[in-house]
Amino acid sequence: MKTITFDINNLVRENVKGLKPYSSARDEYVSDGSDMIFLDANENPYENGVNRYPDPQQRSLKTVLAKQKGVSIHNILLGNGSDEVLDLIFRAFCEPKEDNIITLPPTYGMYKVLANINVIEEREVLLTSDFEPDVTTILETVNSHTKIIFLCSPNNPTGNSFSEEAIEKILKDFTGLVLIDEAYIDFSTKESWLKKINEYPNLVITQTLSKAYGLAGVRLGVCYASEEIIRVLNKIKPPYNVNELTQKRALTRVLDVDKVTAEVGSILRERAHLVHELSAIDFVKEIYKTDANFILVKVDDATMRYEQLLKRGIVIRNRSTQPLCEETLRFTVGTPDENKKIIEILKQL
Repeated sequence: MKTITFDINNLVRENVKGLKPYSSARDEYVSDGSDMIFLDANENPYENGVNRYPDPQQRSLKTVLAKQKGVSIHNILLGNGSDEVLDLIFRAFCEPKEDNIITLPPTYGMYKVLANINVIEEREVLLTSDFEPDVTTILETVNSHTKIIFLCSPNNPTGNSFSEEAIEKILKDFTGLVLIDEAYIDFSTKESWLKKINEYPNLVITQTLSKAYGLAGVRLGVCYASEEIIRVLNKIKPPYNVNELTQKRALTRVLDVDKVTAEVGSILRERAHLVHELSAIDFVKEIYKTDANFILVKVDDATMRYEQLLKRGIVIRNRSTQPLCEETLRFTVGTPDENKKIIEILKQL
């Protein structure tokens, strides 16, 4: 395997290199469960379940995730949703008005938003006609100021997973960070790239508890990377970025493995059923392969079909404005009853 020349010091912003992270009261004293009187953090002393500051390093939750994913807790950073994790990565590694990142439209729209917020040039390299990374063009687009290449796999909104060969080529030939957004990995037949976390020092993986775990409302995103990268991100993250209620709810959910597995299994069965039923709808022109909990479908007139469904109480997503996605609709897989209803309505249109 070709070894890339990767030096994290060439990527980290100069002002971040010398930054000393804020040391909170809960960093200085970590409870071991002993019965202590806490007079260190200027908290309201009257117990109500949330009167104390949360663990700034979310140790209990990280311990469980580390065991389940087969990584060290030092390879994990938790954020207020994946969007905070992505923003921290921009702020740690991308110099405003100087650096650039590469995205592969059609893809998750927050990469562009965060690039604009952080005054970072976004260089777009369209996916190929079969929604795969155009590796040659991507590497040709890289220059000395390219810090991050964003790969969303399984991809949103197309639903497909990128080929392992394409991703490995980018990891081997690019000396910046390669961020693989695995928000939908739990619905894929392919393995997570977590198994390669120690093989590629420039690999960063983001996941979320919003999809398979059903915790979109609590906002909990996860970043997996080398200890070096996580150490840099911990320098700039807010001290209490994941609140106590989120930590407790997330811990309960990730420990309930059987229920999460059952729900994912149901979604996958319903996805297959939806694909089968959609193939019989006369105005459906193409159903794209999916490894996610949604299905991208090309229809005769996406705007018309979207409005027809909306009038009948069904909210889907019209993705026609996205590159390579002309006249497409995105259907999230619902419950069996919801899916039955939408198929009945589609057949009536």
